[in-house]
Amino acid sequence: MKTLLIRSFVGICFGALVMVLICFGVIGFGGVDALDSDLFVKNAIGCLLCGWFFSTATIIFEVEKWSLLFQTILHFFTVTVLYFLLSFFVGWIPFSFKGLMTGIAIFLPFYGIIWIIFYLYFRHQVKMLNDGLDERGK
Repeated sequence: MKTLLIRSFVGICFGALVMVLICFGVIGFGGVDALDSDLFVKNAIGCLLCGWFFSTATIIFEVEKWSLLFQTILHFFTVTVLYFLLSFFVGWIPFSFKGLMTGIAIFLPFYGIIWIIFYLYFRHQVKMLNDGLDERGK
């Protein structure tokens, strides 16, 4: 439960950071003088929820009895369904076939790149831990 709360907090904070950076970008580089408050709140809640479910869904990778392939498939489908439902509701992706296809074309490479980065990072961490154990055993 503690892990879920910590990941929830981190995810919500990350979503808030992304929202603030997007607002800075829109205001600074988009030539926008004022933000529509209703649209801002809708997008802010969307970013917070998106950060929350992406961060908490990683708990799937801690179930050791599941294979990495099963964990990845389950994580992928979980976050994909939640992301697209949220994206359609908030208006990030138009609710149309073309909008869905464009969203998938953008989502898949990002998911793949982020998954590979985390995989390589954690594989490196395991190697460092194993090397440390090997040195202690000598």
